[in-house]
Amino acid sequence: MEEDASLLPEETLSDGAPLVEDEPDELEEPEFVGESPSMEAAGRAGPGSSSPGKGQGAGRRRRRPAAPDRVRAAQWRQDLSRLDKLQEEKVLFIQRTRGELRASRQRMDLVAKQQESVAAEVAAEREANNMAAVGRLEAASRRLRLELEKERDLQSRVTAVLQESERAMWHMEIREGQLEGVRKSAQEEAVAAERFLQKRAAEQLRKEAEAAGKVERNRLLRVRKSTHLQKELGLRHQKLMEDAQRSRRQAVRFLKASLGRVREREWKAELESRQHMQRRMDAVLALKNSITANRETLRKFQAWGQARAELAEQRAQAEKEAVLAQGGDAFRHLCHQRRQQELEAQNHAFEEQQKLRKHEIVSRILKEEAEEESRKKQRPVPPRAVGRPSLRDKTWGYVADLCEGSSAVEPPCYLQDNSLTAPRPSPLVQAISSESVQGDQGSSGWEAETLAMPEIPGLWTEGYEPYQVPKEDADWKPVGGTKMDKDIPERTAQRLRSGVTHRQVASGREFKGHPFNSKPKLIHFKDFDVGKVYKKKVTLINATYTVTRCKLLGVEEPLRTSSTSTSPAPLRVAFLVRAVLLFLFLVSAVSFDPPGPMSAGMSCEVLVTFKPMINKDLEGSVSFLAQTGRFSVPLKCSTKKCSLSLDKEVIDFGSHGVGETASRTITLTNAGGLGTRFKFLLASESCEVDGSQSAMKISSLFTYDDKTFYDKIISSFSEQQMEGNESSPTDVASQKESGKLDNVEPEEGRPAESVGVAMTTAVAMTTAMTLPPNEEHTEFSLGEITEGEIGPFSSIKVPITFTPMVPGMVHTRFKVTFRNQQCPTLYFNVVGVAVDVPVWVPKASVDLKICMYDRLYQDSVLVHTRSKAALRLKFEVCKELRGHVELLPETGYIQALSSYSVQLKFLPRQSLPEDAGKYFDKETRVLEAPMTIRVADQIKPVEFTLHAIVTTSDLELSPSGVDFGYCSIYEAVRTQVSLCNHSLLPQEFGFIGLPKFVDIQPNDGFGTILPLEALQLDVIFQPTKAKEYNFELVCKSEINRCFKLTCRAVGVHPPLELSHYQIRFAATSLYDTSVATLYVVNSHLSTNSLTHAVPRVGSGDASPVGPTSFEFLLPPDLPITISPSVGTVLPGKVGVGPVGGLGRCLVQVAFRPELPSKLIHQEAFQALTKEAEVKSSGKDTATQRKDPRRQSLSTLRLQNQASTSQPPDLQKQDLKSSSQEHQAARATLTRSFQGKFDKFVVPCVIASGDTKDRKGTEPLSFSPHNTLYLELWCPAVAPSIVVTSDRGRTVSNFGDVAVGHRSIKKVSIQNISAEDLDVKYSVLNPNGPFVLMNPISKLPSGETHVLELSFSPNESILAQETLDIITRRGSLSLTLTGTGVASMTTCSIEGDVLNMGYVIARESVSSGFKLQNNSALPIKFSMQLDSLSPRSEKQHPLPRFLASRTQRTEVVGTQNHSGQSVFSVVPIEGIMDPGREQDFTVTFSPDHESRYFSDRLQIVLEKKISHQIFLKGAAREHMMFVEGGDPLDVPVESLTVIPTSDPERREEAEELKPILVTLDYVQLDADTPAPPATRELRVGCIRTTQLSPKKTVEFSLDSIASLQHKGFTIEPSKGYVERGQTKTISISWVPPIDFDPDHPLMVSAVLQLRGDVKETYKVVFVAQVVTGT
Repeated sequence: MEEDASLLPEETLSDGAPLVEDEPDELEEPEFVGESPSMEAAGRAGPGSSSPGKGQGAGRRRRRPAAPDRVRAAQWRQDLSRLDKLQEEKVLFIQRTRGELRASRQRMDLVAKQQESVAAEVAAEREANNMAAVGRLEAASRRLRLELEKERDLQSRVTAVLQESERAMWHMEIREGQLEGVRKSAQEEAVAAERFLQKRAAEQLRKEAEAAGKVERNRLLRVRKSTHLQKELGLRHQKLMEDAQRSRRQAVRFLKASLGRVREREWKAELESRQHMQRRMDAVLALKNSITANRETLRKFQAWGQARAELAEQRAQAEKEAVLAQGGDAFRHLCHQRRQQELEAQNHAFEEQQKLRKHEIVSRILKEEAEEESRKKQRPVPPRAVGRPSLRDKTWGYVADLCEGSSAVEPPCYLQDNSLTAPRPSPLVQAISSESVQGDQGSSGWEAETLAMPEIPGLWTEGYEPYQVPKEDADWKPVGGTKMDKDIPERTAQRLRSGVTHRQVASGREFKGHPFNSKPKLIHFKDFDVGKVYKKKVTLINATYTVTRCKLLGVEEPLRTSSTSTSPAPLRVAFLVRAVLLFLFLVSAVSFDPPGPMSAGMSCEVLVTFKPMINKDLEGSVSFLAQTGRFSVPLKCSTKKCSLSLDKEVIDFGSHGVGETASRTITLTNAGGLGTRFKFLLASESCEVDGSQSAMKISSLFTYDDKTFYDKIISSFSEQQMEGNESSPTDVASQKESGKLDNVEPEEGRPAESVGVAMTTAVAMTTAMTLPPNEEHTEFSLGEITEGEIGPFSSIKVPITFTPMVPGMVHTRFKVTFRNQQCPTLYFNVVGVAVDVPVWVPKASVDLKICMYDRLYQDSVLVHTRSKAALRLKFEVCKELRGHVELLPETGYIQALSSYSVQLKFLPRQSLPEDAGKYFDKETRVLEAPMTIRVADQIKPVEFTLHAIVTTSDLELSPSGVDFGYCSIYEAVRTQVSLCNHSLLPQEFGFIGLPKFVDIQPNDGFGTILPLEALQLDVIFQPTKAKEYNFELVCKSEINRCFKLTCRAVGVHPPLELSHYQIRFAATSLYDTSVATLYVVNSHLSTNSLTHAVPRVGSGDASPVGPTSFEFLLPPDLPITISPSVGTVLPGKVGVGPVGGLGRCLVQVAFRPELPSKLIHQEAFQALTKEAEVKSSGKDTATQRKDPRRQSLSTLRLQNQASTSQPPDLQKQDLKSSSQEHQAARATLTRSFQGKFDKFVVPCVIASGDTKDRKGTEPLSFSPHNTLYLELWCPAVAPSIVVTSDRGRTVSNFGDVAVGHRSIKKVSIQNISAEDLDVKYSVLNPNGPFVLMNPISKLPSGETHVLELSFSPNESILAQETLDIITRRGSLSLTLTGTGVASMTTCSIEGDVLNMGYVIARESVSSGFKLQNNSALPIKFSMQLDSLSPRSEKQHPLPRFLASRTQRTEVVGTQNHSGQSVFSVVPIEGIMDPGREQDFTVTFSPDHESRYFSDRLQIVLEKKISHQIFLKGAAREHMMFVEGGDPLDVPVESLTVIPTSDPERREEAEELKPILVTLDYVQLDADTPAPPATRELRVGCIRTTQLSPKKTVEFSLDSIASLQHKGFTIEPSKGYVERGQTKTISISWVPPIDFDPDHPLMVSAVLQLRGDVKETYKVVFVAQVVTGT
C-alpha cells in the first residue's frame, strides 16, 4: 500500500480535489485500488495510446524538467515489479485453491460412500430388530449428511474464490501487456546507462593508469637512489664490521686471560674458604666430642662416687649390726677401725717418701751413666784392674743391695725419660702397686764377682792359643799361598767381625730363612731356684745351601730395654743390673768355640749354663750372626709357681635317709713347682690377715673372674687420674695378669653391683677385719685333714661326710685358702637331700613346660623305694584338678629296693582357671598342683608337684568383620587385617578355601606366628561382577582350630572403563614432558542383563544407556596433566567408530617432572645465607684491621651467623619464581638431581548424562561408587641438556619490540651427559615472529653451544612459542615470549561516523577529531580516502541504483561535479610521539545539492589500517531542509549535470516534493490498548556566510483538523527555526473507532517552508494496524 500511494498522479495531488479517502466506491476491489491511476498514467505514457490526454501529457513532459520524468520512470518500474510479484502470488493462490477444491471433492465422495454403507447397515439392523444399533446408525447418518452439506458449501465458496482469482489473473495479464512498452524502454535505458558507465569507467581507468605510471617512475627513481645509498652504506658497514671483529678478537683474548686469572683467584679463595670452614667444623666437632666425653666421664665418676659412698655406708651399717649382734661395743669398734686406717695412711705416706728418694737416686745414677758413656765414646777406655772394683761398680752394688733389701720388687716396666721423675700415684694405685717378690740377700757378692768378667771368654785368657792350620793340610799349597788365598779369609773374617752379611746363592737358588736351626727351639729353664746352676745343651744345624760361619752376639736388645713405661727408676736399674749379670754369666758359661766354616747339614753344640740370682721370670734370646744374616734362639726362665685346682666344684650326695651317713672325697692338686700351706674352711668363716700387707696381696683371695674385673676398675681409675696418655705401672701389671686391657664398663652377664662388691671386698680385706663365723652346719663335716702343706706336683684328698639330721635339702659352700697370697681362694659347693621315708620321688617337681587348653600332655613319674619289702602305693590328685589331671594306675605295688613308674596325663580344660582355684595364677598362667602318693602302713605321704604354664591356642583376627565397601570390577581393594597370637607358643596358620576373587598376602595366607605376636595381613578383594558379596574367610591353625573372618562388599560394574589402568612412563628428564594415551570406553548399549553383564551398583538397577560423563580428579601439586579431564562418551561398539567418536574418548596423560618449589626456595635461601656470611665476614675483617680489639666480638658474630640457618632478613624475604636467586637455585638442583620414582593414583568419577545438559555451572551428579582409578608410574631423571646462560632460565623474554623490527637473544646450552647427543628441534610457527638462526645437529659431551634466537613481530601481539631441543635421552623446552608493540591509538570520534550535516552548496564546513598514541613507541600514520584510493575489480560491483537497498555496501557516495574531492583531511601523514595527541581537520566542500555525499577515511598506522571513519554530509541550494519520512529515491545521482531553470518554474517544481510518512500501530492484544504510533520530521535552517534578508525559516502544516479526525496528532504544526538549528515535528497516530484494520489509511497534508525561498512539500501519511498474529 505504501508503493501504491506513491503512484498517485501528480494532477490529483496538485489540485484541490477531495482526498482519496472520500471516494469509497473506488476502493471496493483491494487488488486494483492503487493500480487504476497507474494504469491511466501508463496509458497516457504508452506510445500506442490515442486518448486526448496523450498530447497534453506529452506537452507537459516537454515543459517539465527531467527530474519528474525520472520519478515517473521509477514509478513505472515499481509498478512492473509489483505486478510481477502479484502475478506470482495469484498463481500460487490459484494452485492452493484448486488443491483445496480437489480435497473437498474427495471428502464428499468419501462421505457419500459412508452414507451408503450406513444405509445398508441400518436396513440390516432393522431386519434384525436391533433398535439400539438402528438409532446409533441413524445418528451417524445424520452427522454424515451435515458433513456433506458443509463440504458442498465449502466447495461452492472455493469455486467462487477460484473464479475471482482467475479473473484477477486475466486483468493482470492485460495490464502486463499494456506495460510491455514501459518494460522495453526501461531495458533500453538500463543498457544505455551501462554503456555510459563503461565509458566513464574506461576514462577513469585511463587516468588512473597514467597516475600509476607516474607513481611507478617516481618509485623506480627512489629505488635507484636507495640502492646506491645502500651499497655505500654496505661498504661502510663492512669496513666497520671488520674493524669491530678485529677489536673484538683482541678484547676476547685479553678478556679470557683476565677471566682465567679471576677464576683462578676465585677458585683459590673458595678452596681456602672451604678448607677454613672444614677446619672450623672439625674443631667444633672435636670440641663437641670432647665435651661429651668429659660429661660421660664426670657422670661415671659421680656414679662411682655414689656407689662407693652407698657401699661404704652399707658396709659400716653391716659391721655395726654384726658387732651389736655379737654383743660388742660398736662405737669402740669404729674408733679402733679409724685409728687403724690412720696408721695405714701414715705407713703408705712413709713408703711413698722412700720411693721418691729411690727415684731421685736412680735418676741421678742414670744421668751420670749417660754422661760417662758419652765420654767413653769421645776417648778410649783405659784398661781396668781385674781384681779391683771401680767406683761405678761399688755404686751399682750399693744400689743392688738397697733394692734387694727393700720389701717390694719393681714390676717389669720402665721410665720413658730418665731425666723425669714419676708423678705421685693415687692412693688406690699405691695400695695395688706395693706387691713385690722377695729376693735373695746373698746375691750381692756374686754380682760383684761377675761385674769384672770379660765380655767374650777365651780371647783374653792367658792360656788362649790361636788356631793354627796343621802341616799336613798345608803341604799341597804353594809356599806362602797366593795373594787371593790370603785375602779371601781376611775379608771374610773382617766381614764377619763387622757384621756384614751377604746373599747366598747356590745353583741359581738364593737362600732365604734362618741359617741355623736349633734343637731344642726354645731354651727353657723351668722352676728354677735362686743360686742353683742349670745347664742345657743346644745343637745348631747349618740349614743353608753351602758352607757358612756363625758368631755369638749375646742377648738381644729388647731384653735390656723391653719397656718404655714410667716405672720407678730404682726398679728399672735393678732389672738392668740383673739383665747384664745374666747376660755376662750366660756368655761366660757358654762352651762355644767358633767352629769355623760349616758345610750344609753340619751341626755344632752350644752349652748354656744358667745360675739365677733373682726370683723372677725372664724372657729373651741368644743372638748369633751368620754370613747370610742374624738369627737367635729364644730363651725363657720361669720361676716356681703354685697352680692349685679342685677336681669338683659341686659334690651332690643325692637323697639319703635321716640318720644315714655318706662320704665323698675332693682332691686338691698342685700342678706347679712351688708348695704352699692350705686350709679348708666354710665360706662364711674368715681368716686373719696381717694388716701390714698390701692391698694387692689381699686381692689374690678373689676368684679369677673377680680379680680380672677388679683389675679393669683399677686400670680405668688410674687412666682417669693420670692426665697424660701413658699407663701407670699398676695398670701394666694388671694388664699382664689379666692378659688384655678392658673398658671400664662391666662385662656382659655381670651385674653393675659387682663393681661395688669387689671394691667393698678389697677394702674390707685391707682393714683385716675378722668377722665371727656363722653357726656351722652339722650335716656336712670335713675329714681329719683340713689344713697342711701341699708340695709341688702333688695332690691331697680331703673326705667330706654327709650326716642328714633333718629332712630336706641341705646346701653348704666351702672354701680353700692358701698362705701364698698369689694363689686365689678356691670354692666348692656340697648338696644333699635328707629324706625320712623309704619311698621317695627323685623328681619332686614334674614340669610340663607350656601347655595348651584342650590338648593332652603325658609324662611318667618314677617312684623309688629303699625298703626291703614290697609296698602298696595309691596315687591321688587334688580334688580341684581331678577333671584335668589323671595318674594311671591309681594303685600299684612297688617291689623291694626297686622303682615304679606311674603315667601322668594332663588335659587342661577351658574351666581350669575356675576349677584350680589357688593352684592357678591367672596373671602368669602358672599351674602348681600338688600330687600325693600314699604308702600303706606309712602315715606321711610322698608328695610331688605338677608345674605347667597353661596357655590358650586362640588366634584373634582384628577386626572380626571387614567391609570392603563398593569395589569396581576393574580394581582391587586391599585391607589390612591383624592376626594376633594370644598363646605363649608359636603356631602355624593358613587361610584355606579362599574364593577366586580374594587373595591374602604375604605367602598366600600361610605362615607361622610367634608367641604374643601380631601379624599384619593384606586381604585383597577384586570382584568379578556387580553384586553384593557376603562370605567368610577361614583361618585354620596347626591344631585344626578354625577362626572366621566375615567379609562383605558390593561389586560395582561402572558404565565406563579405561583401556589402561596402569601407565608406566619412560624415564623423563626434569622439565620435560612424556605423554601417554588411553581411552575411556563406553560399551554400554543395552540394559538386557540376560545377554551380557550390564553396568550397575551391586544388585541395583542397571545404568541408563546414553551419553556418560567422566572427570579425572587430580590432586594438587601433581606433575600430571590429563586432557581432557572432563568429557562425555557416547555409547557404541569399541573399535568401530573413529577415535574420539562413538564408544570411546581419547585421553592424553602428560607427565612433567619439576623440582619442588620448597626445595628450590631452601637452596636459594642457603645461597643467600652464604652470600650474607661472606659479606658480613668481609665487613668484620675490615673492622678488625681498623680496631683489633673487636676481633673477639666479630668471631662470635660469625659463629652465631653460622649456627643460624637463615638470617632474619632472608627469612622474611619471599622469593618469586622469576627472581634470579630462584632461577640459580633451580639450575643448581637440576644439575645435581639424582632422579626419583613416584607412584600416583588418580580417581576418575562417572556420571550419567552429557556435560552440555547441565544448567550453567551446576555440576553433574557424579556417583562416588562408580569410580575408576588410574595408576601412574613416574620415574624422573636428570636432564641431559641444560641451559647455562641467564642462571639456567629456560624462558627467554624479548620484551617489547616494535612491529617490523628484530631483536636477537643468545641462549647457551650444555651437554652434561657422558655421551655425545644428536640434536633435533621442534618446528616453530613459519608465519610466527620467532626464528632459530644457528641450529646444530650434534652436541658433544661436556660441550656448550650458543643458540641465537630472533624475534621480529609483524603485528601487535603478545607472542609465545616453545622450542623443544630433542635428544634421544630427553628434550629441553625453551619458552620464547615477546610483545610486538604496534599502533595503540585512541580516536575521539565515537561510533566511527563523522556527520558533517547540511551545508549550502559551494560552501565548506570543517570538523576536527583527535588521535592519541597510547603506545611506548613513535607511530607513523597516513590518511587515505576511499574516493581517492585505487580500487580493484572487486570494488566495482553492480551499480548501486540497480541493486536493492540491502545489497548496497559502497561507502563512497555522491561526488563533486568538478572532480575535486568532497571531503579532505589534514595532515595527511606524519609521526606521533608516544603519549601525544594529533589533531586532524576534515573539510566538507560540496559543489552541488545532494543528500548523499559520503566517503570513508582510513587511518593507516605502520602499514596497517587501525581506524575507519565514515564521512557523511548533505548540501542544499537554499538555507532550509526537511529530514525524516520514508525514502522515495535512490542515493545515486545521474552523472548528467542538470541546468538551473527559472525561479518560478523551480518553485512550481519544488511544490511537488513528496514526503511519505508510514505509521504502524502495533496491537498485540485486542483487550489491552497499545501506545500510539509515532514518527518525526525535522525542519532545519543551514548556517551560511551568504547575505540573506531572512535569518530564520518558518514552517507550517495545513489540514490539521482533518488529520486529527483521522487519529493523527501533530505538534507543532507551525513554527520557525533559527540558523544552525533544527526543530522536530512529532507525529503520532491512534486508530479511530471506525477504522477498518484490513484497509490501511492514507491521508496527505501540505508542508510549507519560507526562508530565502518558499518550498512546498506534500506529506502523505499512511497508517495501518499491525497485530501480533
